[in-house]
Amino acid sequence: MDMQHLTYEYARRGACLLIIARRENLLKKVAENARKLGSPDVVPICADVLKVHDCKRFVEESVNHFGRCNLFDFNSRKSLMNLFSVDVLVNNAGIGSMCLIEDVTDITKLAPVMDVNFWGSIYPTFFAIPYLKRTKGSIFVNASSAAISHPPAFGIYSASKAALLGFYETMRVELAPEISITTATLGIIESEMTKGKHLSKEGTTQVNSDLANAYANQLPVMSSSACAKAIVDAIRRKERNVTEPKWYRFLFLLKTLCPELIEWGNRRYYLKIKAWSQDHSHATISK
Repeated sequence: MDMQHLTYEYARRGACLLIIARRENLLKKVAENARKLGSPDVVPICADVLKVHDCKRFVEESVNHFGRCNLFDFNSRKSLMNLFSVDVLVNNAGIGSMCLIEDVTDITKLAPVMDVNFWGSIYPTFFAIPYLKRTKGSIFVNASSAAISHPPAFGIYSASKAALLGFYETMRVELAPEISITTATLGIIESEMTKGKHLSKEGTTQVNSDLANAYANQLPVMSSSACAKAIVDAIRRKERNVTEPKWYRFLFLLKTLCPELIEWGNRRYYLKIKAWSQDHSHATISK
């Protein structure tokens, strides 16, 4: 789920935005578009949610600018927002990884997946909690259907998202009743990841559309704009969970009632991926 679409959905609803990104060009583009869509106040800040001091700084800057801790939206380490009088921390930091564990030669190269997907949400949450308690706000975290369905080739990614669910389920207990928490278990949503952007087994960020088509895009892909609308609606209603596309709920029910069936499907999927991986490896060697 890309940052831009969540940003624009909030902008259409009149949100004031404090946008965070590491890439200045992206910040300027998103901020300009958000203003055109109706946001009355857009403040771009260059920051990295993996740097603790950056997280502390932009939470404090948001409080100073808006007078209180309003709405934050972090997507791929990029964004921060304010929505009306509702205070919501939206954690959407994420990076994909698509590789079979048997193809990995240095497991430490995949450590950034856990860092971005887990700590990239925990750090901002930690610093925002005191302010959200005062305003009886909400926290949103973008997990993934992979945290429940455990598809092959997404082992580290699935683990990082499952860790998010575990942490925020605990926070749901510790922070109630002052702060409500909404988790998202999203399926295949139009994003940079579905276009092939991922952390490779060598530890470098790459874009490979053939890999995405073979590993991730085997099911219908939901549009980012439709998903963003569903997420914002769920946050405003302070729902416990949002699942998109909605048919994934049936998949989760099957996982609970008949886990062997899901495992059988994943096994067939694994064999297909393994064959593609071997063919790709041979093609690379022959070049």
